[in-house]
Amino acid sequence: MTGATPVQGDGVLLRRFTDADVNDLVAGCNDPLTARFMPGLPQPYSPSDAFGWISQGAPAAWASGGAAFAVADPVTGRLIGGAGLGRLVPERAQAEIGYWVAPWARRRGVATAAATALAGWAFARGFGRLELLTDLANAPSQRVALAAGFQREGVRRGAALRRDGHRDDLVVWSRLADDPPGQTPRLLPDLPAGGLSDGVVTLRPLGPGDGEFLHTLLTTPDVAATSLPPIAPDRDEVELRCARAEGRWLAGERADFVIVHALTGAATGNIGLYYDEPRSGQAMIGYAMLPPWRGRGLPTRAARLLAGWAFTEAGIDRLTAGTRPGNVASQRVLEKAGFRREGYLRGRLPGFSGTRVDDVIYGLLAGDLVLVQTASERMP
Repeated sequence: MTGATPVQGDGVLLRRFTDADVNDLVAGCNDPLTARFMPGLPQPYSPSDAFGWISQGAPAAWASGGAAFAVADPVTGRLIGGAGLGRLVPERAQAEIGYWVAPWARRRGVATAAATALAGWAFARGFGRLELLTDLANAPSQRVALAAGFQREGVRRGAALRRDGHRDDLVVWSRLADDPPGQTPRLLPDLPAGGLSDGVVTLRPLGPGDGEFLHTLLTTPDVAATSLPPIAPDRDEVELRCARAEGRWLAGERADFVIVHALTGAATGNIGLYYDEPRSGQAMIGYAMLPPWRGRGLPTRAARLLAGWAFTEAGIDRLTAGTRPGNVASQRVLEKAGFRREGYLRGRLPGFSGTRVDDVIYGLLAGDLVLVQTASERMP
């Protein structure tokens, strides 16, 4: 089979590739982002490569029982990406879905529309399960998976082999033929535009550009000593954490924020929400501040902002936090934010050289936060 009946999607048209697509195919496949997440593409990608795909590669995909669609603008017919099915497992009625979007068509919902249309097409032809693999650092593609109704199953270690020989982990997503239509619900929603702010402190998501700041913070001796494990991370580890932060947020595992001084725009610290018990609606928070910004009440404000978002937007019912027994400053932060001391756990955390460290546990309910905010409004 060398082609297929065109498939209409939401603002996209899936059709066969033609020779008229050569120039756009070359431009799209030479885009750095496309090349990064599709390491099998020749680089540079030439017109000869494009003609080879159109005349041999795409027809071979169809002949194997898969699919190789060009994604086109339904009005102009211009190529704006590609979508296909491969890695078929016939005995399981399973295939892997893949897509790419040309740089001139991004941020228009093209990938989501193409993935949704292709999934519907595949299910109508007898496939029962589709997989989709995304890089842990490729948050836009993970958003596409969620918007197209795929569910996150886990991480496949070292599944991607890059051009330099390095192996990266991939997130595994799946969609079944009888899954409900529409996007997959998320545990942790996005922040409003501009983040969370009380005029003094602003919380924004941690991202790829925060490596230098976060490394400075996490290698501060007293911050490293209270981390898990209590070891200062190297720069590569921190950069990877920043690159994958949005993906972990989308997975509902944790939401990492940078605490920004609203008046100066300076990054002053980090606060995170770890969704450790979704079934019971409980999450944990943790925070750290750069030394020059301590003693100004910023982490208390950050904790209140985060708690308000967690209770009202994320559907979380209870927050917990822990401090070392001797960390009086951190205990005061929690108490001013409305947390109540609930217990003392012996040897709960790993310490240096195989030792164990005690942990003082605090808890916060939505009603506690309301009481604290009301009291603060009444203060002269």
